[in-house]
Amino acid sequence: MRYVYGPVPSRRLGRSLGVSPIPSKTCNYSCVYCQLGRTDHFTNERKDFFDPQEILKEIFQSVNENKSGIDYITFVGEGEPTLCKSLGYLINQAKSTHIPVAVITNGALLYDEDVRMDLKNADVVLPSLDAGCQKTFSSVNRPYKGISFEMMIDGLKKFAKMRDGQLWIEVMLVKNLNDSEEEILKIRDILKDLDADRIYINVPIRPPAEPWVEIPDEESIVKAHEILKSHVISGYETGEFNISDPTQLYDEILKICERHPMREDQIRQVCMKLNVDPDGMISKLRKDKNVKEISYQEKIFFVVKPKMEVKA
Repeated sequence: MRYVYGPVPSRRLGRSLGVSPIPSKTCNYSCVYCQLGRTDHFTNERKDFFDPQEILKEIFQSVNENKSGIDYITFVGEGEPTLCKSLGYLINQAKSTHIPVAVITNGALLYDEDVRMDLKNADVVLPSLDAGCQKTFSSVNRPYKGISFEMMIDGLKKFAKMRDGQLWIEVMLVKNLNDSEEEILKIRDILKDLDADRIYINVPIRPPAEPWVEIPDEESIVKAHEILKSHVISGYETGEFNISDPTQLYDEILKICERHPMREDQIRQVCMKLNVDPDGMISKLRKDKNVKEISYQEKIFFVVKPKMEVKA
C-alpha cells in the first residue's frame, strides 16, 4: 500500500483507515508543532499528485480486508489533504463503502469554494483552529504567503453554514504561544459563529517540528477546557494497530511510521501480540538508516522519512 495505512488507533475516530492523497510534507502551513517535521514542499496549489484511481483501488482493497475493523476512512495525508484536487471525488467514492468518511484538515483552503464543496459530503470534517488573531496564527501555523487569518476564518465560517456532516474543531495548544487566557477567549469568540458539533483541545504529545515547542502547563489546559467547553485529548492512543502478519511486520511498521510516528511501547505491544521478539524489532529499527529515533516527553518515537514518487 502506497497511499493507505492502518487501521490505526485514533483518539477521536476510533479505528481509522488513513488515506494519504499527497506526498510527505506537502502543505500550506509549516506548524511549529507538526509531528512530521518542517514543511519540505511549501505550496498552496491544488493538483493531483497521484493517480486517484490508484488511491481508490487501495481504499477498496483495505476495506475488503478489514470489513469489521474500520470506524472511519480518514483523509489526512502527511501534509494538507485539501491540496489534492480530486479530494471531493475520492470522498464520494469512498462513501460507497458505507463506512463514514472523515477529513482532517488545517482549514486553510476553506476560503476556496471548490474546497468547501469537496468537503461538503464528508461525514466528519476536522479543521484546526490554533489562533484567535493574525499574530498568533503566523507564529503557530506559519502559513503560506497570501493566506491570512481573516481569509482562513471567513472560509471556516462559510463551510460551517453549508456542511452536511459533522464539524469537529481541534485546537492545538503550545506553551507560551496560544495557551494564554486572552488567546483562548479570542478563539472562543470565533467558535461561537461556527456551531461546531465538537471541540477538541490537543497538545503536542509527539516530537514537534521545532525543538523548543512545549506542552502547556496542566493549569492552562484545564482553563482552556473550561472556557471552550471542549473534549481534551492530551493523552496517548491506547488501541491496537491493525497488523496481523508476522512476516510483514517490519514493513508494516515502517509504513505507519512514515505518516504516524510510533512509540517504542506501541511497537513492543504489536510484536508481543504476534509472538515476534520485540528487542530484535527495536534493534532492527535502530540500525535502519531511514529510521529516526527521537526522544520526547520521556518517550521514544520512531519516524521514517518516506520516499514516494509524485505523479508528473
